[in-house]
Formats: sequence, structure tokens, C-alpha cells
Amino acid sequence: MSVFVADASLIVKWFVPEIHSEAARRWLGSSHEYVAPDLLFPEVGNAVWKKVRRDELTADEGLRLIADIRRVAVESVAARTLLPDAVALAINADITVYDAMYLTLAVRLATEVVTGDDRLTRKVAAHPLLRRHVRSVLDVVD
Repeated sequence: MSVFVADASLIVKWFVPEIHSEAARRWLGSSHEYVAPDLLFPEVGNAVWKKVRRDELTADEGLRLIADIRRVAVESVAARTLLPDAVALAINADITVYDAMYLTLAVRLATEVVTGDDRLTRKVAAHPLLRRHVRSVLDVVD
């Protein structure tokens, strides 16, 4: 069983029908373990809030979704332990600190971030030492 870092875009796609949700659900159905910075939960909450504001979900659907997401088996790691390295990585790789948190965790665990964020995948592609730590949700599940 492999361990992967799950970012917020992956988790949202597990529960909300949107582009690449089917590919994301294949990851959910696999026998992998997932870990994420505890930043994951407010990020997912914010994504759900945006969907409610845009009338893509009702308020009740959004609240049910959050209840379901809280039960997902993702081990969380305190963001404060990742912050110094994440800020340095964000500065050097020109990515957000939020994205750098997930990537820092993946580097520390010698694994990959599974993401539905094409922008992150493209940004990191220019960095040979980092790109091996980012995997698109569209990649084949092992």
C-alpha cells in the first residue's frame, strides 16, 4: 500500500461532480493511504463555500458534503511543522504557500502529491527535483 499526499482539489473531486471527478474517484477507490497538511480542511471548506455561493450546490448539500469529507481517511499533519520549508519552496518555485505545504509534505515523505490542479502540475514541471513529487489526478492509479 502506497502513501500519497492528497490536496484539496483531489478531495473536492471525490465528492463533487466536476471536471476529472471520475479520475479522482479511481484514486479514492484504490488501496492507498492519504496524508495532508491540516490546511486541507479549511481549503476544502472554502471550495464548498464557493460552490454554494455560485449556486452549484445548495447550502444543505454543502453542509452534508462537509460532514462526509470530515469522515474521509486522510491523516493530517500540522501545517506549522511544514511552514518554514513551504515558504522557502514557494519563494524558490514561484508557487503559492498553500501548494507548497502539500509539496513540502510529499518531499518529506518521499512520495507524491495527487492533485487536480493543472496550474500546479505545469508550474512544477519546470523544476526537475520537484516534478517527481507531483502527480496529476489523471495519471493511472497504481
